[in-house]
Order: sequence, then structure tokens, then C-alpha cells
Amino acid sequence: MYAEKYLQKVIEWRRDIHAHPELSQHEERTADLVANVLEELGLEVSRNVGGFGVVGLLRGKDAGRTAGLRADMDALPLKEETGLPYASQTEGVMHACGHDTHTAMLLGAACVLSDMREELRGNVKFIFQPAEELNPTGGAPGMIRDGVLDNPNVDGLFALHVWPVYETGKIVMRSGALMGASDRIFLTVHGQTAHGSRPDQGIDAIVAAAHVITGLQGIISRSVSPLDAAVITIGTIHGGYRYNVIPDTVRLEGTVRTLRAEVQDMMPELITRTARGIAEALGASCDVEYVKGYPPMVNDDSLTELACDAVRSRLGDDAVMIAEQPELGAEDFAFFARERPAVMAWLGCRPANISVKDMPKLHNTKFCPDEECFRYGIEYLVQCAAGFLNKPS
Repeated sequence: MYAEKYLQKVIEWRRDIHAHPELSQHEERTADLVANVLEELGLEVSRNVGGFGVVGLLRGKDAGRTAGLRADMDALPLKEETGLPYASQTEGVMHACGHDTHTAMLLGAACVLSDMREELRGNVKFIFQPAEELNPTGGAPGMIRDGVLDNPNVDGLFALHVWPVYETGKIVMRSGALMGASDRIFLTVHGQTAHGSRPDQGIDAIVAAAHVITGLQGIISRSVSPLDAAVITIGTIHGGYRYNVIPDTVRLEGTVRTLRAEVQDMMPELITRTARGIAEALGASCDVEYVKGYPPMVNDDSLTELACDAVRSRLGDDAVMIAEQPELGAEDFAFFARERPAVMAWLGCRPANISVKDMPKLHNTKFCPDEECFRYGIEYLVQCAAGFLNKPS
């Protein structure tokens, strides 16, 4: 395997990053570590791209296309409970989504591809992105605005995400929609205060809000095709002053998930019309703010085929799994995929002796991916880049 030479170093980098997690837009230490490694490899390095983003450019022996390999660097505001010897040293911040592993594996791929530069026909851009968790803005748009896909132009992009549902050694892909769009909704229901014993003298914002919440679910069942996946979830409710007072204001916040851009585009009007109509029917009113976030993550058909072939050629047919269905979790790599052909894979990181039920999931305070998966992730990144560059256009 390509990965063996650098595997121990990748593990060391990952543990160091894991012990020093940084939230979105605060990835200064991680960015410095990344940039220093890339500079030691002799790459052309750009710092502070779209925030704390880092880009390393490797030029192959011969001219050709440019492949982009991307990893995210930010952590989450969670208190770690893994008990690991290299657990977070930053109170209330944890790498619970595997971005530490993505960064370390991409550094490993940079080491391997640097050794192979005489065999490459074209360039590789190593894109280390900040703020993936910063929904709805994300970190990818800032890097795109700063020209990460230009000079030289990136022709195709590859990324991966550790996925605890799948066993270590499996690399999971599918053409088309892989992950969902993620939007935010903010609703404020306005009523009129009154004593709790005389609701007829006021307009109960809590009752109106309850009807709004229930009514929103009718959008999914009656306004969205049964063949399209969509979710509206209200995650927070804030309202009321005292147990015996009819409140005049209730604030709701939620998320909207869709798999197709066409469905995503229709949701603001449907939600606004439904929420306002229900509130007004009860004598209340409702302000609606709809904030578009990450678009659907759609894998390019030809690049997915190339990635599958690349994995099979290095790791065998058993290493590749085709996902039966997409997930409604979101990923801001989708912004890159809107600009250039791209493919993201899910990397199995569950030890064989741990069941799916017992494996802590992403965004869990006990999440800890199997370090054995790193070799497979590095192989995937290296072989995708080399295969893309050396395949006839």
C-alpha cells in the first residue's frame, strides 16, 4: 500500500490535531501545522485562503489537468467523553465529526503524491478547508471566492468522510445525490398576552405555534412528491413568561433537508405560506426567515466511476460498496461540487468487533474512528488523484 510509509506519521498528526481542536473560523493552529508540513514537502503553499484555509499545489513532471483533494479542519462545541490519552485539551471543544482524521489523511496523501510527482501528468491541489460546520455559510464558499479553484483551474475534486455505520476497509460511494441540502428556518409567532384563566381575552402564541409546527409536516406529506426525500424539523421552541400567562411571542428554529435542488427551491414559499396562513387563522401572525444553507451533495457520474475503479485497482473489489440510498446529513463540499465535477466517498471507520448499534455516531461525545481506516483513506485519495491525472481526457 502507498500509505504504509507514512501511516505512523498520519496517526501522530491526527492525534495532535485531535488533542487541540479548534472551532470554525478559529483553525489557526491546525492551519499552521498543515502549512508547515506542505512547505516541508516542497509544495507551493497559500495560507489564509477563505479564512484559515490552506492550499498546497503539487506540480507533476508533465503538464496536464489539475485534481483537487479536499479535507475539512474544524471541530465541534462538544465536551469529549472518549477517555482517550490524546483527548481534547480544549474544554468544550471536540473533533466529533472526524475532521481531524480527514486532515491527517490528506497530509498523508500529500506525502505519497509528492514521492510520485515524477509519475504525474498534471497538478494536485491539496485543499484544507475551515468552517465546514458553520452552517449555513460554511467554509467552502470563502475559499471559492478567494480563487482556490483557479490558477491553475481545478478540473475535478475528490473528498471523503469517515462514516461509522460502515466497517473499516469499506469505501462507500454512489452516483448522483449522496447527501442533502441543509437550510435554516426562523419563525416568530405573535399573539396577545392575557391571564391564563382567560384565554379568550388574548391570542395564545403557544397554541398557534403548536398548530404551525404540526402544519409544517403537511408540506412533506402533501406538497412534496413521495419520491423525493425532504424533512422539516423544528429543533428549538422559546416562549412564555410564567405558568399562568398567555404569551404573545414564541420563537421557533429548525432545519430543512432536501435531496434535489428543485425541491430545495420550493421550500421557502411553501413554509412561509403555511406558517403565516395557520397563524392568521388563529388570530395570530408569523414572521418567517428562511436561510438557504448547503446545497445537495451530488456526485458526478464519471468521477464516481473513476473513483470506484481506482479503489478496486488498489484494494480489490470487496473494498468498494455502492450506497443504496443517500443521507440527509449535509456537507459543504457540495459548494465545490456545484462549481466542478466532484465525488465524495464515505470511509468505513467501525472496528469489526463493534456492532453498528454500539459504535458512537458522528457528533457524539464518544465518537472515535478506527485508526486502521487511515490507510484506506490515503489509498483512496492518492489513487483517485493519480488515476484522474493519468487517465486520457
